[in-house]
Amino acid sequence: MRIVLYTDAVEIGGAEISLRHLAAHLSPELDVTVVGIEAAIVELVAAGRSSARTQLVPGRSRSLDLRTLAAHARALGALRPDVLHCNLWSPWSCQYAVAGALATPSAQVVCVYQLLVPAANRQQHVLKRITSRRVAVHVGVGDRTAAELEALIPLRAGSVRTIHNGIPVDLPAINRTRIGEMSTVGVSGRLEPQKGIDVLLHALVRLPQTALRVVGEGSCRSELEELASRLGVADRVTWVGWSSDPRRELESVDVFVQPSRFEAFPLAILEAMLAGLPVVATDVGSVADAIVSGQTGTLVRPEDPVALAEAVARLLEDPHARAAMGNRARARVLEHFSAERMASEFESLYRELAR
Repeated sequence: MRIVLYTDAVEIGGAEISLRHLAAHLSPELDVTVVGIEAAIVELVAAGRSSARTQLVPGRSRSLDLRTLAAHARALGALRPDVLHCNLWSPWSCQYAVAGALATPSAQVVCVYQLLVPAANRQQHVLKRITSRRVAVHVGVGDRTAAELEALIPLRAGSVRTIHNGIPVDLPAINRTRIGEMSTVGVSGRLEPQKGIDVLLHALVRLPQTALRVVGEGSCRSELEELASRLGVADRVTWVGWSSDPRRELESVDVFVQPSRFEAFPLAILEAMLAGLPVVATDVGSVADAIVSGQTGTLVRPEDPVALAEAVARLLEDPHARAAMGNRARARVLEHFSAERMASEFESLYRELAR
């Protein structure tokens, strides 16, 4: 069976890492080609699978680019995939690939939605409704994400399937090392408004004996550093920057925090849970699919630094509760959210469509 994994992302994020995990864990019996518009991302995804081929196609240079559409159609026509798996970093991405699949009528198109954001303009919405007719199956990475997607596009209620993102699970729980006398909370992600790091800084004011480690880079870093100074917490914040091994950064963390304003099903939470850390996260997107509040983590309202601080404080005050919650969190990832399980579910879908 010939599978094309397609991405039109130009920056590396959780959506692209998830696609890499999928490529690495699909059965070796499948013939996989990774296609995209950015060489670095195509190589990143394909690097997890030694047998994968790669192909670059041009990205669009204007709002409606017929040359780009034709290039996608030619590439897919030559590859003749049985399944075109489109990895959508927003609901409005990958539309040239879906439209280009008209050149290969036998190809079954699967669209996987990693993050839901509103359309930038009416044209995006109209094109999406048109290209959606070519899609065999729409997949959300979580239950709430699937339901929200049906309302956003819109699609028939109950028509979007759920296949959760997964991560490699062949790693032990981390051995924590204390840095200094303070307890430490950690957060990992792009330093952008979506991630709510500013909310966490406000919460840190209410946690005077707690340090914060921030792993990641983004356009808001200087703004967030200035906010930390204004709030009087700058001396307790370590800006780690981008890390090629974010798991290592978790070794000095007591509680992992995900204060996002919106999400789908973030890998950072799964990675912290696998490491055996308790997680405090906002109840957005499909985060609740991973975190059973009070059991494998704690869920709070978004945009609420008081609730965030209180949830973190309760865990920091009770090391036994932290350890038990971390153990349950790790067990949940091992049982439900492995990359192997994700790949198996997608393979079942591919074979169902190919019948």
